[in-house]
Amino acid sequence: MTTQAKGSFTVKMTPLTWSESSVDRTLTRYQIEKLFLGDLEGVSEGQMLGAGSPQSGSAGYVAIEKVTGKIDGRSGAFVLQHSGSMNHGDLTLTISVVPDSGTGELAGLAGNMTINIADGKHSYEFAYTLGTIQ
Repeated sequence: MTTQAKGSFTVKMTPLTWSESSVDRTLTRYQIEKLFLGDLEGVSEGQMLGAGSPQSGSAGYVAIEKVTGKIDGRSGAFVLQHSGSMNHGDLTLTISVVPDSGTGELAGLAGNMTINIADGKHSYEFAYTLGTIQ
């Protein structure tokens, strides 16, 4: 059975340099840190790679973040995989749990997350399933 979790989060993004000596400023790399509140309580850390053209409003990014916390009364960690693109301002975003990444009481977790940004505030909706506790 799929369960819906909702809440808010804050995010801190710190620019990082590429490991290569690239001078191409259309490529970006960030350390991301989040604090989740609501039905999912926890923290995450990860990295994001992006590329784009700010003038045209087109870009793409991928990210991996490890979330550690509690959901549905169960504690553990899991990994989220992001894939996003913007075509002249039109955003397409997929965020899903990496299969078999759940640990502790979150082993067997699967699902997809959506992110909403309104008035500079971030919120999430997380549709997930939890396997039985081993």
